[in-house]
Parts: sequence; C-alpha cells; structure tokens
Amino acid sequence: MNDELLIKFLLKETSEKENAEVQDWISADGENEKYFKQLEQIWNESAGLATQSSVNEELAWQKFKTRVAQKEENIQSVQLKAKRSNGNFKWLSIAATFFIVAGVWLVYSLLGNAYTEVSSKALVVNKVLPDGSQLVLNKNTTLSYANDFKQNRKVLLLKGEVFFDVAHDRKHPFTIAMDQVNVMVVGTSFNIKRNTDHIEIIVESGVVKVKRNNSEISLIKGERVMISADSQAQLVKRANEDELYNYYRTQLFVARNTPLYRLVNILNEAYGVQIVPADDVKALRIYTTLPFNNLDKNLNNICEALDLQMERNQNQILLSKKRK
Repeated sequence: MNDELLIKFLLKETSEKENAEVQDWISADGENEKYFKQLEQIWNESAGLATQSSVNEELAWQKFKTRVAQKEENIQSVQLKAKRSNGNFKWLSIAATFFIVAGVWLVYSLLGNAYTEVSSKALVVNKVLPDGSQLVLNKNTTLSYANDFKQNRKVLLLKGEVFFDVAHDRKHPFTIAMDQVNVMVVGTSFNIKRNTDHIEIIVESGVVKVKRNNSEISLIKGERVMISADSQAQLVKRANEDELYNYYRTQLFVARNTPLYRLVNILNEAYGVQIVPADDVKALRIYTTLPFNNLDKNLNNICEALDLQMERNQNQILLSKKRK
C-alpha cells in the first residue's frame, strides 16, 4: 500500500474501488491499522501547520530526504505527478505539503528522539550495538536503532547492506524493519541487502523469520529469500548458491562454479564500474578466489581462466571470447 493512496483516502477523494482496497489493507493486519491511525493523526495535526508554517520548504525537504531515505522515491513521485497531472493536482500537491511539513516533524519526533542513526557513506563500517550485537555495514548504508536498545532491540534499515551477528537474548527478540518487510531473530547471523527494487536476506547461522503482510517464512543456514518491492507474492526461500555477498566483509570474491554474470554483477557493485560480458559468455562458470584490492589484476585472472579477452570502450569494460 502506498502513502499517496492513503492520503487520497484521507481527503475522501478515492473511488469506490480504491476505498475497498484501503479498507481491506487496514483490516488485513494490525500493523497496517496502527500505521494508518498514526498517519491519520499526523495528517490532522498538520492541517493547521500547513496554513501557518513559515518553514523554508526546500530546506525542510532536504532534511526530510536525508533522515528518511526510504521515502525518497515516494515523495519524488508525488512531486512529479503534481507537476504533470492537472486532474490530480489538488490532492497530490496537498500530499507533498503534508510530507514536507508533517513529515519533518514526524521524523525528528520519532527518529531524532527515539533512534540513533548510523551511516557508512563511502566506507565499510563495523558497529557494535548496545546489546553486544555486531554489525558490518557495506558502503552507502543507513540504519537507525532504538535508543533503549537492550529492552527494545529494533533496527530500521533505510538503505544499503548489513551483516548482522546478533547477540542471544530470548526475552528480547531482535527485529529489523524495512517498510512492509520485518525480520525477527533471537541470536543468529545473516546478511540483508536493501536496494530500491528488492530486499535480499541470506542466513549464515540460526533461524531468521521473515514477514511481509500476511506471508511469513523461516530461513535456516544456507537459505535465502529475495523480495521484490513491486510484488505482493508469497515469500519463497531458496538455497544460497555462492559466497559472493560476503565480499565487503571478507575482502575476497569467492566463486565456486559461479556463472560469470553473477561475479560481474558483484564486481560492478564493489568497484563502481561497468563490466559487460558478451551474451555468449555470460553463463560460463568459474572457480576462483580474487582479492579485493586490484580490479585490473582480477579481470586479467578471469580472462585467463575462461580464455576471454578484455576491451575498454569509454566507461565500459567488455569481456568476450578471444578472436581466432
């Protein structure tokens, strides 16, 4: 359920079909009802603020995007639609004002006072939480954790990738919230990657419970789940097939009969480059262990192992079969 439809519902401008969709969503889960009531309260309180506030909207908007990274795309979508759509301009522009005025207040009251934010920016960061849980944050990752963490072991993963080694505490389950996806553990180790289009969870030890709306699964060592942001399908677990997700923690790229395209995707992510394998070599499988520190040497090793050639074309690095 997106916030734009909920705001349209609060404005009483939804169709009968949309009304039913919102009501069904609220009734489906207690957390949905709780979220809607909170949104409704903020909406009502912000109605007065919207007409009185002299806040610098551009400055507030920038602060809001910085503190609540997971809302960026929704807000940008609201602004874009408000500009392009005359028919929906009224409620979309009100929605944008609501997020600017009330959103900043909500973020600072909830995250500013109750949560501590951690951001890795351009470096891999090691972090120990107050309960003893150990985290490794990949580059460009942002999360927040509850200030009363020993009693309320809750983490909000806003964006990026984290390896969690969770301290055992049966009385206080460890939870990670990502919009409609919730992860709960007691004491275990696992990796979570959150991109704009999907969430990936891979378990190394223990049991991890993953819930999205009314769908819930349990993952054990060696299992993974991929959750698409635009799909409401049931959660499906699969065997994890490689160790490449670990590269930022181990500083090694470990490929064991791994398709070339998979290794290339990880190298592109790790180095911020654009390696492009030709269609007829993408599926070639490779056994190798590559150190993190030298991209060119790693590419040469890949080419030697698979009998490929490498060419540079502007910003791209092309991998293809050697010409006879």
